[in-house]
Amino acid sequence: MHITSVRTPGLGDTTYVLVHDGRAIIVDPQRDIDRFLDVVGKAETRWVLETHLHNDYVSGAREVARTTGADLVLPAGAAPAYRHTPAFHQEDLRDGDLAVRPIHTPGHTPEHTSYLVLIDGVEVALFSGGSLLVGSAGRSDLLGPERADTLSRLQYRSVNRLAALPDPVGLFPTHGEGSFCTSSGAGRLTSTIGDERRTNPVLAHRDEDSFVTSELQGLQPFPSYYRHMGPINLRGPAPMPDRPIPRLTGDAMSRLADDTVVVDARARHRQAAGRQRGSVGVELREEFGTWVGWLVDHDAPLVLVLDGESDLPEATVQLARIGMDTIRGHLAGGDVPEGSGYAMADVARFAEASRDGEQVLDVRAPDEWEAGHLDGSIHRYVPDLVRSTDGLDPASPVWVACASGFRSAIAAAHLTDAGFDVVALLDGGVDDVHRALAR
Repeated sequence: MHITSVRTPGLGDTTYVLVHDGRAIIVDPQRDIDRFLDVVGKAETRWVLETHLHNDYVSGAREVARTTGADLVLPAGAAPAYRHTPAFHQEDLRDGDLAVRPIHTPGHTPEHTSYLVLIDGVEVALFSGGSLLVGSAGRSDLLGPERADTLSRLQYRSVNRLAALPDPVGLFPTHGEGSFCTSSGAGRLTSTIGDERRTNPVLAHRDEDSFVTSELQGLQPFPSYYRHMGPINLRGPAPMPDRPIPRLTGDAMSRLADDTVVVDARARHRQAAGRQRGSVGVELREEFGTWVGWLVDHDAPLVLVLDGESDLPEATVQLARIGMDTIRGHLAGGDVPEGSGYAMADVARFAEASRDGEQVLDVRAPDEWEAGHLDGSIHRYVPDLVRSTDGLDPASPVWVACASGFRSAIAAAHLTDAGFDVVALLDGGVDDVHRALAR
């Protein structure tokens, strides 16, 4: 038996491909399925397993099953609007010496099911989805605060049920470090049941109430596009779009429909030097799709502004993973129209401005702010800033910082269009400024 982890860093998720004796199992695949089929190779894909109706991406499981002829398995409680094999608690799926045992583990979602793999009757691997994670547990508040307490209590029982499995069983969760679906900082990608029983803090609570209190404290905001994923995965996700995206000219931009959103995915320094007014600036990197999905209406038609034509596949795949398929065109390289920009500062200059009492805006997440921030700075997480700039003085420059410069660039573009005089720290972050001030 061999298990391959296929990571999607921008989502903080992992898809698994198990191959044993010429047969394969694929667990929780995203919509761009070719990378999983490449791992399967010549093996026969026997089952495609979904642990739950995902909140953070459009599933590719239905398309994998259609392409390979595998059985599509979903939790019985999911009841999606398409044909599948329902997974009932403790009712094994068998193929010779290979068996999959569904274990109902509600908490992350009501229908959530983990899958225990057995070979010759020996328990060897657990695909735990968003239930028991490495050093953490899946969040229980993604379906709304009114259900969070109930789901947290279910999660307590689920993670402890899984922790009762034998120590050597490998733990392979879908959500991990970087995922907004974790209730606290998840660590490495995989583990064993024994290691988690000894070290995972969610298994150390003395009772259910203690677990629930901890589970629901300090939860961080999660992307707004999440509310669209469950309904899509329930109705039946469409395959990845396969159509050409036209290259536009600068003149064509003036003829776009009013509802079109321009997303500038160029390197942050190029955006600072000049960008189309009104465009949403999100540099193309691993988190690109997540942040566009958070800041732009999910159904909005898009035009992408890119550094070059070669960036188009990566940008469109990231957007397709979260169901943002309506892309009317793209501009690249020299086609990009000139427009408004904003000033940049290095760490030393930013530290001097902070020391001098300038208006400093910290756009990091709440947990980052609480862990330490610059004296006198204003805190506004990027998604909150996009909704409102209240509390900022438009008569004074706004010095913007985050942890690395990525989110500072998003905030700087928005503030510039809102009429603020912006100075952004694009090469460094708050911790770097702290160190500069301490010297």
